[in-house]
Amino acid sequence: MGKNVALVLSSGGARGFAHIGAIKVLLQHGYNITSVAGTSMGALIGAIYAAGQLEEFEEWVRTLDVMEVLKLTDISLSSKGFVKGKKIMEKLKEIVPERSIEELHIPYCAVATNLIKGKEKVFTEGSLFNAIRASISIPTVFQPWQIGEDYFVDGGLVNPIPINRVKREKGDLLAVVNVNADIPYEGVPEEDEEKKDEEKDSKFIKKVKEIQSKSEKHIPEDRKDDIGLFNLNNRSLSIMLNQIAALTLKNYETDIMIEISRQSFGTYDFYKAAKIISEGERAASRALNRDPVKQG
Repeated sequence: MGKNVALVLSSGGARGFAHIGAIKVLLQHGYNITSVAGTSMGALIGAIYAAGQLEEFEEWVRTLDVMEVLKLTDISLSSKGFVKGKKIMEKLKEIVPERSIEELHIPYCAVATNLIKGKEKVFTEGSLFNAIRASISIPTVFQPWQIGEDYFVDGGLVNPIPINRVKREKGDLLAVVNVNADIPYEGVPEEDEEKKDEEKDSKFIKKVKEIQSKSEKHIPEDRKDDIGLFNLNNRSLSIMLNQIAALTLKNYETDIMIEISRQSFGTYDFYKAAKIISEGERAASRALNRDPVKQG
């Protein structure tokens, strides 16, 4: 017999593709996901699963390469963030038609941060795509998402692993997928594959630097340090999110903990979706095989 599971999906940028693999393995082991809560990439994957279109989404992301990712990156000269996010949202709507959260197959919530009020915002109703876009707005990367008079950014700033927001029913299991785990990365690619990855990384980084260089020409001299501080800002955010996540996990007892090393893939490795999904599958299999009682 299957077991009912309340599923929590963490933030983590491109590593969030591992959520797809983890969900697939949970279902293969007979678990019944009855609700889902997510932050940032976790909110995105959770929404697509709750909408019933995870298979179609996976087929698409497996085709992404460096150039396809760059085509979806609509660059802006705004100081609010160098990616508008319109292109990626339009592509998502081709896969998952616009709908309200109330229309999803299971209870769902997405966590974002309200910049104006300085508070966590939990989306449990209304436009699904408003919830997704608000939750994935990584500061300095994606422009904040405006709803009414409020502006929203990545929910990871306040709740990177929203265990306290997932809907629970009596007798269900709590499953958490953390793609920012502070554990060693055990994956070792074959030499040929490693060289191919290095070539792709170099190509991607070169393109990003070209974009940044063009953008910098239009930025006043007194603001040019903002571009130079891009990596520092993101590294600082990563450290903060990991600390918040660690405190959250200490306060809750989970039944199934699926961990993907934060060293496994980079935050912006979206063109490595196939490998990241496979890492999620391996991590979920390890977690379930570690404790035979939890295999159902």
